[in-house]
Amino acid sequence: MNTIDQLNFKDKKALIRVDFNVPLDKDFNITDDKRMRAALPTIHKILNDGGSVVLMSHLGRPKGGPENKYSLKHILGDLSRMLDLEVKFAEDCIGEDAENKAKNLFPREVLLLENLRFHPEEEKGDVAFAEKLAKLGNVYVNDAFGTAHRAHASTTIVAQFFPKAKYFGYLMAEELKNAEKVNHGAVKPFTAIMGGAKVSDKILLIESLLDKVDNLIIGGGMAYTFAKAQGGEIGTSLLEEDRMALCLELIEKAKAKGVNLILPIDTVIADKFDNNATKNQVATGSIPANWMGLDIGEKTIELFSETIKNSKTILWNGPMGVFEMANFEHGTKAIAEAVVAATKNGAFSLIGGGDSAAAIAKFNLDDQVSYVSTGGGALLEYMEGKELPGVKAIMN
Repeated sequence: MNTIDQLNFKDKKALIRVDFNVPLDKDFNITDDKRMRAALPTIHKILNDGGSVVLMSHLGRPKGGPENKYSLKHILGDLSRMLDLEVKFAEDCIGEDAENKAKNLFPREVLLLENLRFHPEEEKGDVAFAEKLAKLGNVYVNDAFGTAHRAHASTTIVAQFFPKAKYFGYLMAEELKNAEKVNHGAVKPFTAIMGGAKVSDKILLIESLLDKVDNLIIGGGMAYTFAKAQGGEIGTSLLEEDRMALCLELIEKAKAKGVNLILPIDTVIADKFDNNATKNQVATGSIPANWMGLDIGEKTIELFSETIKNSKTILWNGPMGVFEMANFEHGTKAIAEAVVAATKNGAFSLIGGGDSAAAIAKFNLDDQVSYVSTGGGALLEYMEGKELPGVKAIMN
């Protein structure tokens, strides 16, 4: 694997794709800086070698042009504080201003480019746009695992302009190492915990996991489609009616492959989608009309936790309920605590980005599991066995 450890960056100018797509509040304050902190070791290595750094990232989903709320200038102060130096800023990611500022960088200086997605060519993977970006450095480093599944100009196409000078940053290398540990080196028993809203989002992953895991736990909104498919009553809970036949198929596939597929046996229901709704606890397939399931129940917590605590490898992707609401976070929190207990007992636990990462952070348990991925979609595609364009571009 081509990592930055293979190069001394003295007098080199590194063009680094980072993932600074961080959440901002209405006053443009960063509410979670984890992704920025994850890129610091790579930046420090290059600066300490005596190199200079040009950082490129996207932020949010701007619609076809510059929008103030998606400007990376909002993170400039925080980034400068994190690096303990004054980070320079280019008002655009290509063009004269960016080129001049990049050209005039001294060793151990950092330039942050404006949001890549202010140019539609970024997401189109435009070669001419990638070539303009390539002018800003003489070494290319990809440290943005969260966007490695996108064949965008800055994550994939730009690498072709650095045939002998392209590397993985520390974060990217670490993400791949941990994903591989679960994908091809899992110590048994291997348990995957799948949650979240939709079966359709996780079909390929579930099918891929059925060839690898000993136990597959299904929770969250997707569990109600399984319950309905098996003839249960689910009230107004989340349902993907067109996926019911598939759920039955997955149950049969699990049986045929000897995988222990574990579904919720009870659920916490509410009379409306509201933190202060009236609550009750019922069997999963016996939810009354006009009530909805918003969390797993106590018996399910016990059942899931027992399996998790006896596992040696754990992959968790997706919450068990609406953990964003305090009155429906209990199931997700209990599963997080079970994963922590298993980790303390010697298991390897990988938390799969997105909502799972947000949940484990909410409960302040992120430093008590083996690894929390920064890339939800990228990790899922990697686990599905897909080739990530951002990874392939460095390997080739």
